[in-house]
Amino acid sequence: MLRSRLIPCLLLKSGGLVKTTNFKSEKYVGDPVNAVRIFNEKLVDELIVLDIDSSLSKQEPDFSLVEKLAKECRMPFCYGGGIKNVTHAEKIISLGVEKVALSSIAFEEPQVVEKIANRIGKQSVVIVLDVKKKMFEKDYEVFIYNGNISTKKYLLESIKFFENLGVGEILINFIDYDGTKKGYPVDALKKIKEIINVPFTILGGAKSVTEMSSLAKIYGPIGLAAGSLFVFKGKYRAVLLNYPNYLEKINLLYEK
Repeated sequence: MLRSRLIPCLLLKSGGLVKTTNFKSEKYVGDPVNAVRIFNEKLVDELIVLDIDSSLSKQEPDFSLVEKLAKECRMPFCYGGGIKNVTHAEKIISLGVEKVALSSIAFEEPQVVEKIANRIGKQSVVIVLDVKKKMFEKDYEVFIYNGNISTKKYLLESIKFFENLGVGEILINFIDYDGTKKGYPVDALKKIKEIINVPFTILGGAKSVTEMSSLAKIYGPIGLAAGSLFVFKGKYRAVLLNYPNYLEKINLLYEK
């Protein structure tokens, strides 16, 4: 049975972890291997690690680092960044990663997405849609390369396109909410839930585990990802990796 998931999302840059706000203002938050060890102890549902450097600098994934993370990771692990072809995806999976996340290549060469899904299984392919809404527009526009380039495509049409292409999951990342802790964009969540037919995760704006609990009970099963919420504590954004304990999470997500 599918259940809602609370998912820390970690951003890699130059081998270290950073946290952004609106895809800018990067703050260093620590060593990725150490972060994986901490989240292992906290029994997180799943972990997403996105290398925000690789695609922008036209580099391959850092396979050595991915291997170190995968060896440490005791929860389902999704990795994205720099994956441009079937060979990259197969190698990532062979290192012990459960899912590969694709973004820029999905729009530049969608046939590659189909090939990867056919080779490693669609359940292991996650499409990342980085989106923001321009003034007076009803739908969110999709951007690639860390929000720097518009695809001229929109969120709802992109969801249907990649569903038809055969992907197993979609991650929707709201650029204007990134790092703000002002709450998920519920207006978008309602529309997504009405049309989507594959598992999906939303990222950007999470303000509390209580908010996640409410959304899981209304819209679940759903993936609820967060960066700042699970990385920082307090108004001064002190770095402290955190996650609800098992009983707290079960009560929040599944108690009526």
